[in-house]
Amino acid sequence: MRSALSLLALATAVTTTASPLAGPQQHQQPLLELEPQLGAEKKPSRALTGKFLHVTDLHLDRFYKPGSSTDGDEACHHGNGNAGYLGSAGNDCDSPESLINETFDWIEKNLKDEIDFVVWTGDSARHDNDERIPRTENQVEEFNAVVAKHFERVFRSDPNQDPVAALSIPIVPNIGNNDVMPHNIFEKGPNRWTEILSNLWNHFIPEEQRHTFMQGGWFNSEVIPNKLSVFSLNTLYFFDSNNAVDGCAQKSEPGYQQMEWLRVQLQIIRERGMKAILMGHVPPARSGDKQAWDESCWQKYTLWLRQYRDVVVGSLYGHMNIDHFMLQDSEDVDIDNLLLDLPSPRFIEDSDYENFTVQSKASYLTSLRDQWGSFPSPPGSVKDEWSTTDTSVIGTAKGKKRGGKKKRKREFFKKIHGPYAERFSISMVSPSVVPNYYPTLRVMEYNITGIENTPTWVDVQNMDTNERKSNFWDEREIELQKSKLRVPAGPGKNAPPGPAYSNQPLTLLNYAQYYANITESEQSSPPSSSLSSHRIHYELEYRTQDDGVYDLPDLTVRSLFQLATQIGAGATNGANIQTDELTSDSDIDRKKKKKKKKNKAWRTFLERAFVGLLDDDKFEDIA
Repeated sequence: MRSALSLLALATAVTTTASPLAGPQQHQQPLLELEPQLGAEKKPSRALTGKFLHVTDLHLDRFYKPGSSTDGDEACHHGNGNAGYLGSAGNDCDSPESLINETFDWIEKNLKDEIDFVVWTGDSARHDNDERIPRTENQVEEFNAVVAKHFERVFRSDPNQDPVAALSIPIVPNIGNNDVMPHNIFEKGPNRWTEILSNLWNHFIPEEQRHTFMQGGWFNSEVIPNKLSVFSLNTLYFFDSNNAVDGCAQKSEPGYQQMEWLRVQLQIIRERGMKAILMGHVPPARSGDKQAWDESCWQKYTLWLRQYRDVVVGSLYGHMNIDHFMLQDSEDVDIDNLLLDLPSPRFIEDSDYENFTVQSKASYLTSLRDQWGSFPSPPGSVKDEWSTTDTSVIGTAKGKKRGGKKKRKREFFKKIHGPYAERFSISMVSPSVVPNYYPTLRVMEYNITGIENTPTWVDVQNMDTNERKSNFWDEREIELQKSKLRVPAGPGKNAPPGPAYSNQPLTLLNYAQYYANITESEQSSPPSSSLSSHRIHYELEYRTQDDGVYDLPDLTVRSLFQLATQIGAGATNGANIQTDELTSDSDIDRKKKKKKKKNKAWRTFLERAFVGLLDDDKFEDIA
């Protein structure tokens, strides 16, 4: 296997010298404590707010029956039990229509005028978990249509216009593994589901992208004209559980074709001076415990992120229902196999990805922690630099330091490919609306310094399609598609670090996570009360900038890499604690009495993964 250092021989290396970038994030509008403001005056016109909504895994189930059994075989459809009006947290039941309705009402009252666009990462239809009520194609299409209509209703420009007025902001949908029949299986396009979803998402997919979507279920949407594009990837072609396709190594496979499309489009985005957010349903999970994607797809994805690190702002996913993130390590890329179009051997030989219980999820999180524990840990001087919002000091020496400290710093930067940790890339996974734990929504904040007054998506919607996309770029796309280049060129030698690595316009800065404690809501309402008394309330769970544990200055790779090493600190053989070193290995008594110190970052990461649903004793069992 060839390390990522080989990539630098294949593409121009990026400079490690910091360039003047955007100002610190305190210039941003803070995320608001979002509460209903009924009767408040509407904004006269829409401008960028520097925030967007990530919503995932709604799993609408119109067969859900309040008061039925939550047992796995009953699926909140049959029998007598404690299935709540707004859903049943902590089990495998899907979302009642009341939860979906209330969630969209809350979004309309609290978020509609506060966000610039929506990233919607799929799985709108219920699971096929009840043999007495098997899913049908018509059901799956119906449930997808219901959710799409909710987005259209909430985000239409003129609420008085019916049935659907023009959207006020762009909505970027994505195909989930339960949005098709049978679940997980998605054949090469065009197929029945690209046609169905293309019709249902007619208001969301840009007109000039509909042919692309029909061909394979992927597309991109220019959510901030000439500034930012969101790429909706069809991860079912990467998904290891999709038996209808075979990875991304062979030219005949749709996964290969999608990766080539992504390479061409990212190159065009680079040439236009724009940036990109990647989003999909199934995340590229790959640790010592779980593997979600075919290895050949993971390899190309990681290489593309490495080579287009000046373009890609970040990557957002759903599907797993748990709150976490993952790092892709470019040193794991095998260039030889990619150049020869050879299938890549599996990273995990036997990964039971479908049977994803609480215990297996905890095992997966532990394997992530152990993986992060093996990464080089930042020296103290680097931690001080990374904790500042002043990007000009990154990688520089502050004051007089002893030679040993400077050497450790140089060696650390060499291991992570420079002061911005460009060896790695990040994929962030949001928890779900479906209450496997508690229903969750995530509001992302990004840097709009210097672009606050740029024309917005709605400003260009009345333009002719040909005006929005010049013939030059059509011709450039054709030219790049014919290119024989297998390994994309990296950033120019003197290019500054991209928005995923250094705080600048469009860098992801922070997210506020909101959750609804539906169990508490049920307990506070009389058993005989009507559904109308069960109004949902999403409250702030935490913010990454000021939560007292993560306290991340931004969501750049170096910030999340440092958090990952903190979570992984002291990880040995599945232990969830770090221990003080002993002065003598031979002192058996002191080994038995050695002081144990809990890793607060790991414990917080674990609690948040399950959206605060599990009791403390559960974590002791998990550890």
